[in-house]
Amino acid sequence: MAGGVFLSIEGGEGVGKSTQITALKDALESRGLNVVLTREPGGTEGAEAIRQLLLGGDDDRWGARPEALLFAAARGDHVEKLIKPALAAGKWVISDRFIDSSRAYQGVSLGLGDADIMELHRIGSGGFLPHRTLVLDLSDAEAASRASARDNGQSDRIGGRDAEFHANVRLAFHSFAATEPDRVRLIDAAGEANDVTTRLIAAIADLLPS
Repeated sequence: MAGGVFLSIEGGEGVGKSTQITALKDALESRGLNVVLTREPGGTEGAEAIRQLLLGGDDDRWGARPEALLFAAARGDHVEKLIKPALAAGKWVISDRFIDSSRAYQGVSLGLGDADIMELHRIGSGGFLPHRTLVLDLSDAEAASRASARDNGQSDRIGGRDAEFHANVRLAFHSFAATEPDRVRLIDAAGEANDVTTRLIAAIADLLPS
C-alpha cells in the first residue's frame, strides 16, 4: 500500500492487548516493516498529560461529557503529531486503543451516544479512522478473571468500573464489528498467545505487502 498502515487494537479489560500488540509488532518487523507502537490516551507529550488526568483519581472525578472531551482532545494531538507523520513516512502504526474505545466506553456504556462521540472525533481529529481495527474478544468471565490477576486490586478509574459497564463495552465492540465489517474485525482472544497472534495476522493479510 502507498504510505503507511494504521492499525488499532481494541477490546475490554483483560483481553491481552499488551501481549498481542508486542507480538504483532514483532511479526510485522520480521516482514521488514517499520512499526511504531503507541497508545491512547497518550502517544504525545500533550496526550500523555491528559492521560494522567483521565485515568487517575476516583471514578467520579469526571462526568461522562468532560471525560469524552478529554479523550477527544488527547486523540486530536495524537493524530496530528504522531500518527499522521508516521504514516506519511511509510511506517505502520499500531495503537493500543483509538476512537472505538471512546465509542464503546463513553458513547455506549456512559450513554452519550455514538453520534456525539463521532462528532467530537470529527472536530478533534477530522474523522480520521484506522485502516483496520482488531478487537480482541473474550467472555466476560474470563476477561474479568484475567484483569483481576493483572491489576491485583489496583485498576485505574475506568478499568475499575462494575461488571455491567464492562459487559456493555464488549457488546458495543460486537456491534461495531457487525456494522463496519470491512474495518472492524473481532478476534478470538482465548487460547494460546501464539494462536491469537496468528488470528491477528490473518485479519490483516490483505494489508500486508506481497
